[in-house]
Parts: sequence; C-alpha cells; structure tokens
Amino acid sequence: MSSWRHLTPFMKQCFVTTGVALNIGGGATVMAFVTGMLPQLKDSTSGIYVDDAIGSWIAATPSMCLLIGNLITPTLMSIFGRKITNIISITIVIIGWLCLAIAEDITLILFARILQGVSMGMALNLGPILIAEYTSPVNRGAFLMFMSVLTATGVLVTHTIGSYFSWQLNATVCMVLAFLNLLIVLYSPESPAWLADNGRYDDCSKTFRWLRGEHEEIELNEIIKSSIVHNEAKIRPSAEEPSFSFGFVMCYIKRNMICREFYMPIFIMIHVYGIGQWAGINVLSTYTLDVCRNIISFDGDVAPHIIALDTQRIVSNLAAIIMIRKFKRRTMLFSITSLGILVMLVTAGYTYAKSKNLMPFDHPYLGVLLIHLHMFTVASCTISLPYIIAGEIFPLKYKGVAGGISILFFSLHFSVVVKTVPYLFNTLGIYGAYCMYAGIVAYCLLVTVIFLPETKDRTLQDIANDFRCTKLHLKSLESETEILCNT
Repeated sequence: MSSWRHLTPFMKQCFVTTGVALNIGGGATVMAFVTGMLPQLKDSTSGIYVDDAIGSWIAATPSMCLLIGNLITPTLMSIFGRKITNIISITIVIIGWLCLAIAEDITLILFARILQGVSMGMALNLGPILIAEYTSPVNRGAFLMFMSVLTATGVLVTHTIGSYFSWQLNATVCMVLAFLNLLIVLYSPESPAWLADNGRYDDCSKTFRWLRGEHEEIELNEIIKSSIVHNEAKIRPSAEEPSFSFGFVMCYIKRNMICREFYMPIFIMIHVYGIGQWAGINVLSTYTLDVCRNIISFDGDVAPHIIALDTQRIVSNLAAIIMIRKFKRRTMLFSITSLGILVMLVTAGYTYAKSKNLMPFDHPYLGVLLIHLHMFTVASCTISLPYIIAGEIFPLKYKGVAGGISILFFSLHFSVVVKTVPYLFNTLGIYGAYCMYAGIVAYCLLVTVIFLPETKDRTLQDIANDFRCTKLHLKSLESETEILCNT
C-alpha cells in the first residue's frame, strides 16, 4: 500500500468503494439482462423455445438463489474475511456470464442464472457492510448511494446492448466488466473492522489510517476497543465439552437472540427491504418492456423509452448523492417514498380509466411522465436508501449473522415480486398490481418511520449504542449465560 501514498484518503475510499459497488451493480445487470434476452428467446427463429412460464423462471431464478449466497456469506466472511468473500462472489458471476455467452439450451441458461443468483446474494449481504467499514461517516451515505449510480449505469448499458444486439454479446460485455471489477478488488485492502474483530489490531490500525488518514482516530479507537471487549467476551466451550454441544448452542442463542441490538436492526431491515423491493424497481428494470407498453400504450419502438428511463435513473441517483449529504435518512425515506406511493396510486387510476374508456383526454406522454416520476422516486430513494441503512444499522459483532437474516427477507421480497409480476398484470391488471404494491409499501414505511433511528453522520459504534440492551438486561443476560455455560 506504500506505493499509493500520493493518493488522498478520499481517493482511496473511491477506489475500494468502486470495487464493491460494481459487484452490487452486477446484480442489477443480471436482472435487467432478461429485458433484452426474453424477447429474443421467444422469437421462433432463436433456436431455443421459451414460453411465458419458462421466461418467468429465467427472470426469477436469480432472486430465488439469493438465499444460497446469503446463507454462505456470513461463514465465508467470518473465516476468510470481507475481501476474499467479495472475490469469490465476483468469480462466480463471471462463470455465470460465461455460461450464458456460450449457452445453446435452457439447461445451461438456468444453471448460469443460478450462479448469478448465488453471487447476487453474496454481494447484497457483503456490499453495504464493506462500504460502511471502508468509508468515513461524513462520506458514507454518498459512497453507499454511489452503488446505485453504478447499478443504474449497468442497467442502462445492459438494456441498450440488449435492445440492439444479441443476448450472447450482451453476456460477453457483462463478463468483461465483471473481470475488470475483479482486478479492482484484488488491489483493495481487507476491512479494518474485520481485522480488529479477528485480533489483528496492528493491521487494523495500518489499514484504517491508509483508508481514512490520521484524522479519525476516535472511530479507530472505538473499533479496536469494541473488538477487544467482544473477543474477550466470546463464549468458549470447556475442554470436556464439544464445540457444538447442545449446551453451548443454547448458551449462544440465549446470549444473542434475545438482545435488542441483535433483533431490532433485523426487524427494521425486513421492512426497509420491503420498501425497496415492492416500490417498483424490479418491475421497472426487469419488466420494463411490459410496463412501457401497458402505461404508454405505444405500438412503435419502445427501446428509446427504455434507454431514456435508464438515463433518468442515473440522473436521479446522482441527485440522490447530493440529497443524502444534505438531508436526514428518515426525512428522505418518508418524503420520497410517500411521493412514490402517490405516483403508484395515480398510475393505477390512470391505467384503470384508460382500460374503461373513462379518459376525456389522453396522450402517450402522460404515461411517460408517470413512469419517469415513478423511476425518480425509486432511483433517488427506495432502491438506494435500503443499502445505506443496511450498511449503517448493524452492530459490528452481528453484521454477518444479522445482515444474513435480513437478506433472507430481502430475497423473499425479491423472489415474490419478480415471479408474480406477469401473473398480477394478467389477472389484476397493472392498476390492481400497483394498488397492491402501494399498500405494502405504505405498511413497511409506517413501521420503518416508527422504529428506525437517524443514522446520518454518526459512527457505526454510536448507531449500535441506540440498540444496546439496558444494564439491567445485560446483568440478567450475563447471569443466565454463566448458568448455561456451567451446566
């Protein structure tokens, strides 16, 4: 790292963040890829037969396989560290893109989508954690928002190539971008927080100062102090008792599962992820063609509208980077998500009125306006803020396990939305589906606003203190743990 001494801490943080954000963005290109792929596969001349049912499986398989990546990530992070886990995730997605580029039947396509889903699950679990641990509190929100900018850029590139070229070429381009991402991660350091948590305090100090400079010693001291306390408090089985005995497992569960700083962030993130997934990003990025044709009622070439929508998404993400530095997390989440709910309800009313011939006046650009307003609310808030909050809200000692549990619910939301879009559009109509989405988002927003603390410009340790158990509870917990461990 000495050869990088001429770079400022901010530039170093930009470099390492890019490696993480590109992996997160790669997950979005996986989902956006089917927008160009499915119409080509459904063409009778494609050589591979795909109907609507198989097409929905191709679209939804990655979201279902998120669970696999999610389940293995905490163990990999604990044993090998954040950096190696990130490398594994990128390697898996590269293999997935390669399989797609050479696929000649449905079996290999589905296998590739499984690999991509596993990689997505790993990246979604790891990404926000790693960026939060790499970056300064004052810039943390902007760097976490930067993930959305690269995500939107990846979607734009994928949609553009998929609209005018073959899906095999599209997969090849995505594979090359993933390989470039791998090179960035290879030259990035390990997370200082992980080094401290594994007792490597000197390495933690060196890496932290390399990333942050010499002006954030307070947070460095907090990380090391918290890790020392945590490492000394770890329950170790006695020599006579096996590591995975019933008593030891019960002791661990009793010690952690009933603690507020463990379960409350998970409860909050379940609803924050619900906002992110049901607010419409998967509908707009995966089923863009269907949305445009249903709302705009345009029979011509839809590709320019899709590209314009993706471009607007990038602009909205860039605007969000400015907003996230000026406004509090709770303020942004409540105001923009509320606007998104209103837009979905207006869109539902508009499409219902059109279907029943109740519109006194109509023009395709009314639909264009509604879609772009919807994309603004999604791109500037509901798709990006969940990643920011996930990177900030979990205490260090629970990041792997608690983050993994919350991603399980992310995967559930994700899978249900992507898999049911065609069914809902065909049975309830786009107006019925949008009304249902608005209702789910409204519920999740209400719960989140009640329980989510403000996290802007606060250290990770300070945020964790908001969820910490009371002294009375801690004493009770320690006594119960001692009894369990001695039995």
